[in-house]
Amino acid sequence: MRVFNCAMIRNYADHASNERTFLAWVRTTIAVVGFGVAAARLGGAAPSPWADAAMLGSGALVVALAYLRMRMIRLRIDSGAEADDAGPRADAMLAILVIAFFGLLGTFALRLSV
Repeated sequence: MRVFNCAMIRNYADHASNERTFLAWVRTTIAVVGFGVAAARLGGAAPSPWADAAMLGSGALVVALAYLRMRMIRLRIDSGAEADDAGPRADAMLAILVIAFFGLLGTFALRLSV
């Protein structure tokens, strides 16, 4: 029987938590975009292609920002240095991500009203 020497990833729990957070952003974005497109189609009126493009574009922006945030946090985890939780870059990135998500919700509302 072969025994494999599998080393555990350093700071595995932190990396796993970071990836779960990223995937939560992706799942939420997919749900909002999918529901927005589907709900507008149920209304019966011909949907505007610009509304679809705005909805998909804002969803893509949220996913891209969530990915950048995940990469930034990954680098902080791997640095090994003691990181302050009140880091201005991490706070700014999270604020930008939340603003982009509210932009997605705004296009969702506009999409349903068009």
